[in-house]
Amino acid sequence: MGLPADEVRARLEAMAAHDVPTHGGRTLAYVYDSGLAEVDVLARDALAAYASSNGLDPTAFPSLLAMEQDLVRFAGRLLDAPEGFVGTATSGGTESILLAVQAARDARPDIERPRMVLPTTAHAAFHKAAHYFGVEPVLVDVDPVSFRADPAAMAAAIDDRTVLVVASAPSYAHGVVDDVTPIAAAAATAGVRCHVDACIGGWVLPYLRSAGADVPRWTFAVEGVTSISVDLHKYAYTPKGISLLLHRDADLRRPQFFASAQWPGYTMLNSTTQSTKSGGPLAAAWAVVTHLGDDGYAALAATVAAGVRDLIEGVAAIPQLSVAGEPDSALVALRADATLDLFTLADELLARGWYAQPQLSFRDQPPTLHLSLSAATAPLVPDFLAALRESVEVAVEDGPVEVPPELVAAVASIDPETLDDAAFEGLLHVAGLAGADGALALPERMAPVNALLDVAPPRLREALLVAFLDRLTRP
Repeated sequence: MGLPADEVRARLEAMAAHDVPTHGGRTLAYVYDSGLAEVDVLARDALAAYASSNGLDPTAFPSLLAMEQDLVRFAGRLLDAPEGFVGTATSGGTESILLAVQAARDARPDIERPRMVLPTTAHAAFHKAAHYFGVEPVLVDVDPVSFRADPAAMAAAIDDRTVLVVASAPSYAHGVVDDVTPIAAAAATAGVRCHVDACIGGWVLPYLRSAGADVPRWTFAVEGVTSISVDLHKYAYTPKGISLLLHRDADLRRPQFFASAQWPGYTMLNSTTQSTKSGGPLAAAWAVVTHLGDDGYAALAATVAAGVRDLIEGVAAIPQLSVAGEPDSALVALRADATLDLFTLADELLARGWYAQPQLSFRDQPPTLHLSLSAATAPLVPDFLAALRESVEVAVEDGPVEVPPELVAAVASIDPETLDDAAFEGLLHVAGLAGADGALALPERMAPVNALLDVAPPRLREALLVAFLDRLTRP
């Protein structure tokens, strides 16, 4: 026998008690909260109403097609799309990016070993696309002060195997918008597509610019930009599971589609990597966007911008901290001086009810602490700054987490390709992610784990975390 509905609801509530909060503005990554309770209710109603609908066949569910077209038109206006532009709703930013890379690859069947040119700050989803689709990533270092892509170096990296050039608006790690105009011009001169990843900024940057913010140009108004990804489940404040991929024209999008009649069932026809997909997230997004409209989003963007200004001003008064780069949107990255351990700082903030995301060092870039502000966070910035000051004091007093030099040397010498399952068990134990019996054991404080991961080469980090995830998801 199954459980009574009330008991199921009680269990759901009990399990959620250990999650970071999705509302209230105190989770500074992963979730985006408008702070508008009526918007959340409207979104949940639409999500539930369309949860059983299927976006696989737009002729069977014409309401989903109509909502998708409305959202694409709204986004096209925000992103200065020209006449004849097209767009597709996807499950999230990663899928939008995957499709942009796949379409660029498939548009050039004459290139046997395709490449794409990425600034090192491009989202990791491009590396996932490279892995899935066999497109070699060519990484170009960014400016070490501004953290923006270097247009000259990007242009120099384009060759006769390049199928795609990428820029960010903004980059996730530092919240800065790349100088898209010269990057897109170089791509156009070479006859190469240029994709702008605006997944996290595409729904807030246009409103900030309209309000007078000095944001570099990055939309379809820039000649040479061929596609843009923008998520609605970020700063459009809709429930999770909805992004848009826009192309300048239909010819550019056509390689994105997949069709197969090579079996006796229905002819498979997809515009995305998914076939069956719930219409719930699309309906919820349509409801929220239709309800808020331009005036609502302009007000939310102004609230976020004020919060970012207050945060930056407050951080400037803390000697141990500074802002990495000059953020253009709602994302802020903090870096620390030698007296402050950022990983300990993250633990202290969490103990005070604030979730901030540690970002490990990469090449010559030091570790940072990522903060995504939402409209719900902005009014709480004074509270966050108070918690931040307290956390800094404690972290400085505790001192940095020290990884023993012999362990640093050992980690640096490990080739993850040569490790077997037993060796990974040992490494997980050393990293503090498993107990003496080999069972996973997440520590209450993650600073020692993050400190060890920070000194590990990227490939070993990846292997360790894959081994952790493998064990975490075993029943």
